[in-house]
Amino acid sequence: MGFIPEEAKSLPPPAVANRNSVWLAGVGWCSAMLHNAINHRPPLKSGVHRQFLMATIGWFIGYHLTKYENYTYARLDRDMNEYIRLHPEEFAAKEKKTFAEIVEPFHPVR
Repeated sequence: MGFIPEEAKSLPPPAVANRNSVWLAGVGWCSAMLHNAINHRPPLKSGVHRQFLMATIGWFIGYHLTKYENYTYARLDRDMNEYIRLHPEEFAAKEKKTFAEIVEPFHPVR
């Protein structure tokens, strides 16, 4: 695919069955069934090859959409970690407090 840059090829590939692939395959299959229903054909039994084709196209688009999504999040993480590395004074470690120091003392009212 042309819309994913070369540096994204170093990332591991997403799983074949991911949420975008499954979702868009279902959308493709339902759109083929809707097309059958609009044309007054039996929605489930006619045009099975078209249903399979639309589901496959949806799966393909979902897979590459997930690849692009993973690249985008990896790029944002890289930029954020680089900013944190260059500006450590803005991300100083806070002192650790125990839970007892955070919670106010409990005084029951009777």
